[in-house]
Formats: sequence, C-alpha cells, structure tokens
Amino acid sequence: MTPRATDCTPYLLNLGLTKSQTSMVWIAGPLSGIITQPVVGVLADSNRSKWGRRRPYIATGTVIVAAALLTLGWTREIVATLVPAESEFKRMFTITLAVLALYVTDFAINAVMSCSRSLLVDTLPVSKQQTGAAWAGRMGSLGHIVGYAIGAVDLPSTFGPRLGDTQFKQLTMIAALSMLATAGTTCWAVTERVLISVRHDPRRATEGRFKVFRQIWSTLIDLPPRIQMICWSMFWAWIGWFPFHFYGSTWVGETYFRYDVPEEVRASPDALGQMGRIGSYTLTIYSCMTFLGAWLLPLLVRSPEDDKFTHRPPQSIAQLVEGFNKVKPDLLTVWQAGHVMFAAAMFLAPFAKSFRVATALVVFCGIPWSIISWAPTATMGMEVNKITSKDTAYRRLSGTPEPMDLRTIANPVDAIHVVEHAPEDNPTTNTGSTGELSGIYFGILNIYQTVPQFIGSFISTLVFSILEPGKSPELATDAHPSEHHPTDGPNAISVCLFIGAIAACAALVATRKLRYAH
Repeated sequence: MTPRATDCTPYLLNLGLTKSQTSMVWIAGPLSGIITQPVVGVLADSNRSKWGRRRPYIATGTVIVAAALLTLGWTREIVATLVPAESEFKRMFTITLAVLALYVTDFAINAVMSCSRSLLVDTLPVSKQQTGAAWAGRMGSLGHIVGYAIGAVDLPSTFGPRLGDTQFKQLTMIAALSMLATAGTTCWAVTERVLISVRHDPRRATEGRFKVFRQIWSTLIDLPPRIQMICWSMFWAWIGWFPFHFYGSTWVGETYFRYDVPEEVRASPDALGQMGRIGSYTLTIYSCMTFLGAWLLPLLVRSPEDDKFTHRPPQSIAQLVEGFNKVKPDLLTVWQAGHVMFAAAMFLAPFAKSFRVATALVVFCGIPWSIISWAPTATMGMEVNKITSKDTAYRRLSGTPEPMDLRTIANPVDAIHVVEHAPEDNPTTNTGSTGELSGIYFGILNIYQTVPQFIGSFISTLVFSILEPGKSPELATDAHPSEHHPTDGPNAISVCLFIGAIAACAALVATRKLRYAH
C-alpha cells in the first residue's frame, strides 16, 4: 500500500502524465476488483486443492504482486535496457510499462485480499465474526503505520543504494519483501479445512464456458435483503473514499507546495521525493489514528460475544463497567457515526489553505476509516455465516471437534480426506461455519465497492479536466510552463473530496436502512 498511497500518483505525474490521465490509470483498482474478487471467490469456494481452498490463490497472487512491484520501481532501467536511445517511443514505453505493472499489481492483490478475507468467515462462528474482523482491522492498521513510517523516512540516505538508488525504488522493494513475508506466514500458519465435496446448490448448477460468471450473476440478482443493504451502503461510501485514498496524500503535498513551502525546497531537484515524504508524514499520523481507532473502538461497541458470558470486573469499578455496558452502542450506530465524521471533514477540504489544516483533516479521517475497515466486514461475515451454517454442514472424519492443522499431516495427499459434507440431519458445529459461499458473497460486496470507484474516477477526471487541465507545476518540472495548469483557483483534488462528502451522506442513509432490513 505504501507505494500507491504516498508515491505512485506523484511518480506517474513525474513521468509526464496529467492529473486527468492518472485518474484514468487508477481505474485499474475498480476494474481489477470488479473482475478478480468475484471470480476468484467463486473458484476458491469450490477449490479442492490438497493445500486448501484459499492458500493456493494467496501464494500465487503474492508472487505476482512482488514481481509487479519490482517492475514498477525499476521501470526506467528495464526500458533503458531494451531501448537505449532517447526517443518519444522510449518515453511512451516507460509510461506503458509502469501502468501495466500497476494493473498487474491491482489484479493480483485483489486475489490475495479476496481469499484472505474469506478465511475469517471460513474459520470463525457467528459470535466471533465481529471480533475477528476487528483484529483484521487492527493488524491492517499496524501494517499501515509501518508502511507509511517507512515512506516518511529518507530511505536512500538511511540504507544507501543497497535496495535501490531512489526513494520510490526502495519503497517498492520493501513492499515486495513485506508482501512475501506476511502472506507466506499466513499460508504456513493458517488452519484451513480441505473441501472434497460440494453439496448441490442451484447457483452451481449452470455448466459451460461461462459457468463462473453465471453463478456470480445469479447470486447478485438474488441477494438476501440484509446483504443487499450492506452492499448499497458500501457503494455510496466508496464514492466518497475513492478520491481520499488515491489523491489524499497528493493533496496534502500540493497544499504544502502552494502555501507553505520554503523557496529552497521549491527549487529542489527532488520535488517528487519531497512530496512523497510530506504525504508519508501525514499518512503516518493518519495511520496512527486509524490504529488507535481499530484497537479501541471495538472495545466500546456491543458485541454478540457479550451475550455469551458474564463480565466480572473488579468490585471497585463493577458499577461503572456495568453502567457503561448498558449504554454501549451497537455496530450499526458506530458505522453511521463513521459516515458523519468523514462527511464533516471532507466538506472542509476546499477551504484548507494550509498544510497543517490539510494534515489535520486527513488525520481526523483515520477514525471513520477504522470503522469502515471493520464494521461492513464484520456485519457481512455474520450474515454470510448465518446463511451458510443453515445450508451446509461439515463433519470431521477424525472425530475431533477442532479444525485439523494440515501441517501435522505427514502426507499432504491424505489431507484431502480430512473433511466431507455431513448428513442432512447432522447439526452444524459451533467451531465455525463452512463459509462455503463466503468467497462469492464477499466478491459481490467488492463489486459494490468497485463500481463506485469507476464513478469516482470519472468524476475526478471531469473535475481535473475542468479545473486543472495541464501538467503539475510542482512535479512536471521538465514541461514547458505553458503546459502547466493554473494554481490560483480551487485545488481540484479538494473539490473531489467535497463531492465525496456528499456521497458519504448517501451512505449514511443506506446504513440506517440496514437496521430495518430483514
């Protein structure tokens, strides 16, 4: 995430793209999400690999992501090897390869995300889904802190040229190595049940070349009402969050260069690195806020687990704790509050004329983002878990109630026979649902999150074309001044953020309706 959030947009601008062109490049995100996650979700749901349903996709996708990130970091060197002479063709080839590397990264990372998210639903019972999603959010926020903090450091001065001779190269190298390490740990440590049979489901009945897409479509048009409401809430929310994630750090950097930058910094030949460090500094603080929210907010929200056991706090604070537990908000209430906070901050974006104000607004959004990263996933996990636990049951041939760790099996081929469907009258155990359709439901949720990104990308392109049609004066220093866009009007990115605030209000309305859906 670090290279994209803090440096990829400035990197593309440095290659000579305009802002409207970069907004079209970032259509890779929604395009990959709308295709990869549902398709991989369906395939993984019925995957009978001896290594499990999700891990083969996680491992393969991770290797592809690492290779694409390194290609992105060393694009100029790769092109220079193939086309030594300077020419317009070489420049266009460099841009094309960089954009292609971004697209490959997006498609592969979506496969990894889809399967990783489904593991939670596969392995946790309904009462644990909210807690599991909270822990996923906590670990994600911790990763953001580490990533943004690394991006804020002057890496070439710290590590020398060992990982690359520029800030961006070293970021892509660190991101690739981190991806391999964390995904590898997940594949090694996860306890995953192996599917050997699939109970008949009408959604699986279609055959032929387009079976997967027919299954996605049949599920999409017949979603359970509550899952449908979750999807619509995320649809509007992502119209709002799209410009924040893709242009937020660039907006802070531009605000700094336009209103606060000293002249000696403005004249620096490494404006790209300086803007990247400014963005990383802001996002490091933002990720700290997200981290605090991810750790503390779940403790302040009523959970299904609260009904499973009685809390026994020390006598000295028992009355206080019991009183607080009675007024704990539920997850939907906190989710709605997140929409309100984000909308309030982004309505102020066009009025930010200081680097510090812009930073404060971005940092404040760490709280609603920690909610958005947790609440929809937890709610969807609970709903999918309830549905699949009604439709499907698994039993263990070993006779043990706990999931078997595949690492303890001497012959991996024997693992194929670990799990099979239970008879129709066999009750579902509480060790976790099968999550048989978790992949497709989360894939469809991702469709509702990625379609609005197409809309957000179109809106951004339109706004940039009207307000800032030229090249960036802060970054495209090689361009003729006549090619630069003006800087005396409103910042185009801040206008996109303002439009996102309006979308967040629509998301609030959709989330309120979820409370009454059945």
